[in-house]
Amino acid sequence: MGVASLGSGSRGNGTLVAIGGSVFLVDCGFNLKQTEQRLARLQLSPGDLSAILVSHEHSDHIAGVTALSHRYGIPVFASYGTLKNGPKDFSCTPFDGDVPFEVEGVVVNPVVVPHDAREPTQFVLQHDGMKIGVLSDLGSVTEHVVTQFSDCDYLLLEANHDRAMLQRGSYPPALKRRVGGDHGHLSNTQAFELLERIAHAGLHVVIGHVSEQNNDLNLVESLFAPLRPQLASLSIATQKEGQQWIGEQPMTRQISFDKVI
Repeated sequence: MGVASLGSGSRGNGTLVAIGGSVFLVDCGFNLKQTEQRLARLQLSPGDLSAILVSHEHSDHIAGVTALSHRYGIPVFASYGTLKNGPKDFSCTPFDGDVPFEVEGVVVNPVVVPHDAREPTQFVLQHDGMKIGVLSDLGSVTEHVVTQFSDCDYLLLEANHDRAMLQRGSYPPALKRRVGGDHGHLSNTQAFELLERIAHAGLHVVIGHVSEQNNDLNLVESLFAPLRPQLASLSIATQKEGQQWIGEQPMTRQISFDKVI
């Protein structure tokens, strides 16, 4: 069981979750070649993926899903709203937000979050008492979010921007309001306050979706440092490098990139 990142930021996102003998890819914002290369960096091929879970239709999360799923025959799951608002050639098995479903014995709970998309969800995956959460792209922390993402063993958590950097940055005013609004992205402070509420000694945390324009890795590291003693581990996923496996790296199915399923 573990979590890794293909890359995390406004130019593309992809989070790997290994649980119950399966490997799930949450979102894919990279083209096919980039995705193959980034998977290989983590000692995986597309054939190792059990399913792709799509959180919402924004391009940095969905741009590479169609090509990857078509090329390798990987099943895709997304909300009804995402399916309606996604690319025209996008096909998947739709789900209702906050209604858990099962894939290869793993319970997938699509948690509805406040974000400016058609029907955005984030995910909690559970198997045999173990729980992994992927929580990105939400503008505010609701009690529902706190409840659903408590008691995780592994968690990828968005800390998108520093509010001061966002306000003095080069984004147009409308985009600043969108990013910093209640349906935008979590600031460093919001993410810290959430993690402070749900931290426990067995929790491994990866901070993700850190803006390259409106945030700074040193700021993130400094802010979250006081929580390190309360956690099993804390690391930061970047846009370029992603994040190596935290936890146990999954066994591969030994399927090569050029094999079409």
